[in-house]
Amino acid sequence: MGAGVNNGAKICIVGGGNVGTVLAGYVASRGYRVNVLTDHPDSWGEVIDVTDPDGMHFLGTLDCVSSDPAEAIAGVEMVLICLPGPAIHDKLLAIKPWLRRDTLVGSVFSCTGFFIMAIDVLGSGARLFGLQRVPFISRLEKYGHSAHLLGYRDCIKVAFSGVADTDGVASLLSEMFTTPVSVLSHPLEVTLTNSNPILHPSRLYAMFKDCDTPLKEVPAFYSDWTDESSELLIACDREFQLAVERLGIAPGHIPPLLDYYESTDAPSLTRKIRSIAAFQGIPAPMKRVEGGYMPDYDNRYFTEDFPYGMMLIKMVCWRLGIATPTIDMIIRWFQERVGKRYIDGDTIADSDDARAVACLDVSSIDYLISSMVH
Repeated sequence: MGAGVNNGAKICIVGGGNVGTVLAGYVASRGYRVNVLTDHPDSWGEVIDVTDPDGMHFLGTLDCVSSDPAEAIAGVEMVLICLPGPAIHDKLLAIKPWLRRDTLVGSVFSCTGFFIMAIDVLGSGARLFGLQRVPFISRLEKYGHSAHLLGYRDCIKVAFSGVADTDGVASLLSEMFTTPVSVLSHPLEVTLTNSNPILHPSRLYAMFKDCDTPLKEVPAFYSDWTDESSELLIACDREFQLAVERLGIAPGHIPPLLDYYESTDAPSLTRKIRSIAAFQGIPAPMKRVEGGYMPDYDNRYFTEDFPYGMMLIKMVCWRLGIATPTIDMIIRWFQERVGKRYIDGDTIADSDDARAVACLDVSSIDYLISSMVH
């Protein structure tokens, strides 16, 4: 795997959703040998057609599409995981026997605890990398056959663990994705984010905390954003930023949300969020019931952003001795609604529910914290 040079490197994409499909087609079109590990291999074609915003087509021919890790993983030089947080831990266990010692294992989105789960499963010596954001904005057109690359990033930020030649791997990723890559100094800089893990739960709490009877209509998640949602989000971000400061994360790597959204207070943040074009038309996660609509607690806004997002932030803050009263209030509301027990008061619960969340592995979190703080 030469730095920045396509030498026919063999890569396995794990997961066949929006991002996985775009990456498989795009990277294969650039001459890389691409395998896909998916639960639905029979639905895939040999060639993936990816279309970008300018109408360009990238046709990528895949080497292998399989549900068998022994077939899809063996012999590859890089594994790129494109899975939601709750699915990552078990998939790491499944692929572990087929990984070589020098195989690079990475995730396209790291804030659901990828590094924590990978260190737990593969060990602290594993060669790991994680992106702060997905490399492309992606949407499926026909499963296993075609997808849309809706937008490119100006820059991709990546962090590493157990990798000596970070600049070389960053150059390879830049060549694969045809996008500049910036190397961050520590895995926690991509593990911790004040995006979805606090943005979605804050809004959900404001919308549904008093929702005990069906609503007649489904509100817009962003277009109907309220000042109460903004106030909760700002309060959660203040607690989050205490951890950023305590860990010594460089200023600007994870900016406060008011700075990020160029706002000064709750009303200006509300106006900003309501005005973002990409957010228009996105409905609240609800399902139809008799008499109207109720929150859909099986939606990923709940199943991922609470246990694999906000709870991860809570765990890090708890290990650092940082109080999180607003985050705790929102988590308590969520666990009451879904019949789980993740926290007791302001501490992590000694419960099967908390232990079942793979990204909350205490030893791996403490390993990352100690390696950064010291």
